[in-house]
Amino acid sequence: MERLRSLYVLILAIIVILGGAEGQLEENFYSSTCPNVEFIVQQAVATKFSQTFVTIPATLRLFLHDCFVEGCDASVMIDSPDGDAEKDAEDNLSLAGDGFDTVIKAKEAVEAQCPGVVSCADILAIATRDVVVLAGGPSYNVELGRRDGLISKASRVAGNLPEPEFNLKQLNTMFASHNLSQFDMIALSGAHTLGFSHCNRFSDRLYSFSPSNPVDPSLDPDYAKQLMEMCPQDVDPSAIVDMDPVTPQTFDNEYYKNLVGGKGLFTSDQVLFTDESSQGTVNDFATNSFDFNGAFVSAMRKLGRVGVKTGDEGEIRLDCTMFNS
Repeated sequence: MERLRSLYVLILAIIVILGGAEGQLEENFYSSTCPNVEFIVQQAVATKFSQTFVTIPATLRLFLHDCFVEGCDASVMIDSPDGDAEKDAEDNLSLAGDGFDTVIKAKEAVEAQCPGVVSCADILAIATRDVVVLAGGPSYNVELGRRDGLISKASRVAGNLPEPEFNLKQLNTMFASHNLSQFDMIALSGAHTLGFSHCNRFSDRLYSFSPSNPVDPSLDPDYAKQLMEMCPQDVDPSAIVDMDPVTPQTFDNEYYKNLVGGKGLFTSDQVLFTDESSQGTVNDFATNSFDFNGAFVSAMRKLGRVGVKTGDEGEIRLDCTMFNS
């Protein structure tokens, strides 16, 4: 009997230890150390948004890029005098400066009230939720308790971010490496209802898709013509196009309606509809915004747990753009 009781205690201890791996973050992490942190960040984000709409897509994209490299630890925020930090990698050069500035401004506001307490990683996570809400998207509770990472290298970025030419298998493989399912991946792709892309990220679909089909046949012909007008072959590299041609400044399910209509900007967007194994989810999200919003919230909370540093790991940066020492 005593042996059974000991075994039971041991099993309970193992459950607690294993369960703690995902329970390290908590919604009220700063309830006693910085109880107004979410309000402070919200105010800073709202001020930045009043200056430019780009605040919204830039912050949202910054969060995903941060979490997919080194985990959600604000490693993407680090500046390097040698130009070799994470943000300097080729795949991150298109990250809009307004996203970085949003986090920096919010951190300054938080530091004024709660010095040395709240991580830049948590501020980015809160700000991301806030920009989704500002664009008309769903609100959700943000789990907190992340610490800031101590590694930020451009060399560690390549191969860790989804590329615009990815097929479904490549997308699923990358997201699965972060414990995100195909369903999560399709929901997170809905963030493309906001923001913009440079022409060179998809121009191959317009001019050099294949020897027999210069234009990607999965593109709606009228949409392809519209893109060609905005992105001629000799276009300025800095030229940009809205990811969502219908409601580019509103967080909604229009992205999925666009996919159904052959108006996905990237190959990695359109494949979500053309591949039969993901088409059902796209159809559901296109017709049911409630399903999409619920899936997006769930996926964002899961994304926010990727590779987090907690406890004694990492640090609480005083300045988001540099390590403390």
